[in-house]
Amino acid sequence: MNPAIPTPSLTRTNLNDTVPFARSRLPEHRLTVKEVLDELAADGWVDPAEAERALAGFRAERGELHPLVVIANKQLRRLQPPHQVLSLELLTEWLAGKAGLPYLRIDPLKLDIAAVERLLPFVSYDYAARYQILPVAADPNRVVFATAEPYLSEWQDVLRQTLRREITRVIANPLDINRYQMEFYGVSRSVRGALKGAIEPASGILNFEQLLELGRRGELSADERPIVQIVDWLLQYAFSQRASDIHLEPRRDQGQIRFRIDGVLNSIYQLPPVVMSAVTSRIKILGRMDVAEKRRPQDGRIKTRTPAGREIELRLSTMPTAFGEKCVLRIFDPDTVTKNFSQLGFAPAEEATWRSMIARPHGIVLVTGPTGSGKTTTLYTTLKHLAIPEVNVCTVEDPIEMVVAELNQMQVQPAIDLSFAQGIRTLLRQDPDIIMVGEIRDLETAQMAVQAALTGHLVLSTLHTNDAASAITRLLDLGIPYYLIQNVLIGVMAQRLVRTLCPHCKGRESMDAALWTALVQPLTLPKPQTIGAAQGCPECRNTGYLGRVGLYELLTVTPDLRRLFRADMAEETLRSAAFNQGMRPLRVSAALQIAAGMTTFEEVVQILPPLAD
Repeated sequence: MNPAIPTPSLTRTNLNDTVPFARSRLPEHRLTVKEVLDELAADGWVDPAEAERALAGFRAERGELHPLVVIANKQLRRLQPPHQVLSLELLTEWLAGKAGLPYLRIDPLKLDIAAVERLLPFVSYDYAARYQILPVAADPNRVVFATAEPYLSEWQDVLRQTLRREITRVIANPLDINRYQMEFYGVSRSVRGALKGAIEPASGILNFEQLLELGRRGELSADERPIVQIVDWLLQYAFSQRASDIHLEPRRDQGQIRFRIDGVLNSIYQLPPVVMSAVTSRIKILGRMDVAEKRRPQDGRIKTRTPAGREIELRLSTMPTAFGEKCVLRIFDPDTVTKNFSQLGFAPAEEATWRSMIARPHGIVLVTGPTGSGKTTTLYTTLKHLAIPEVNVCTVEDPIEMVVAELNQMQVQPAIDLSFAQGIRTLLRQDPDIIMVGEIRDLETAQMAVQAALTGHLVLSTLHTNDAASAITRLLDLGIPYYLIQNVLIGVMAQRLVRTLCPHCKGRESMDAALWTALVQPLTLPKPQTIGAAQGCPECRNTGYLGRVGLYELLTVTPDLRRLFRADMAEETLRSAAFNQGMRPLRVSAALQIAAGMTTFEEVVQILPPLAD
């Protein structure tokens, strides 16, 4: 393979127990179920008698399905140890080894979609579907096509002359080829349809460097079918890729679409500015936002379903930029509120401490951390745990992140002077037992939260601070007297999110003793012999990480700590006293996750403050 061609996840299979098909003796043909079964039996993957018995049933089911799909659907087990099920991916890799071609697990996030898209007008969808081929990479000299038919190659000469480039083949899962054929060709067709007769949108939007083409008129409507198809594809694609955020970023030449997956932004697609503007307008329509207003930031929300039928909520936010409206869609999975505390990453001791805090009948419990640290997920999981039929749980949020049936949720509305403080005043007249305040931002909100706690309510809220101890100094800075903090504060939990090692490929490695000591200071914890190591595989897109887990620091306000609360309190004094009374810092929580093989030191040091602090 030419190393200049970006073909991620491309590997040469090395199956010692296979013998390549004798291509010189095989005419041009499509694979058949019998042929594949015979070769599997010859390689010792299936019992010949079992293959012969199964073949009769396969003949009736062949239809239009690829032979590998037909065989995979039967869930046969490999004759040799470890006797794994012959999945479609395993069969595809076996076929690549038999044909002597590279095997590719198609990951659309790793493909150069722009380069692939430029080829689609030269390779029609009907032609690609006929031969079950899909372009997956290209450079000026060569094009890589994925196929599931290694012995059907007549199309190569045709495309070599059409594209005037060398053609290289790789073997890929036939279902993936069919899926991405429909997606790539469908989106490309929709973009071309949206561009037909369209020009740059004229007005209303602040664009410092807009390039106008004079003499052309008209504006693309967001209601046209191509735009609807692009938006539908974008949302479904984000759901399937486990994205937490979708970013639509206008630029002068090409708008960018990016997904945030496991906390990392990935470039997905590029759209012409006029199409990007129409896509943003379509999303604003779905979110019941003012489409005509493009000068001011707006918020909205969408509720939809995944292809599997699960309900998903999206929070929308737009803002004017130099080249148009930027739109961000935050994706909320309602299944997150059904998780228990251990699934969020709480250690048993941390879970016990947190449960004791939220079990108090009145007082304030704070969750702190930067944006994107999982505070909302923790609070919703906690409220779901507390919202029993005998309790009235009310929230005031900006905006409502997820609608939960068991909660009475109110959204802040600055346009009508409904602030956090005014919302708490309203909730106090609603006979609440538990109040959740989305964020304590100012003195008035802090005073109302304290008032609610003093009048016998349990108040949960968030602050943006680096650790648990600094939450107390933050309340003092806002203007809350120290003696009121002594009376109402139950505890503070600081948290972060770190990526977890992919369970499909993680390895083991030793860890430097000095790094371990620096991580767990000021405590002493036994150093594990080995820890997890990021490797990379198709399941995790070769990142080595899949999913995220929480790190927690819980400060319980004890009588001894209360006596330290003063207007001129030194934050370091409070922090040291909390450590002496058993508070485990974020670094220790991180060390425990590393020792458990859940994450790595390299991942932790990117999230936590410098070890020298």
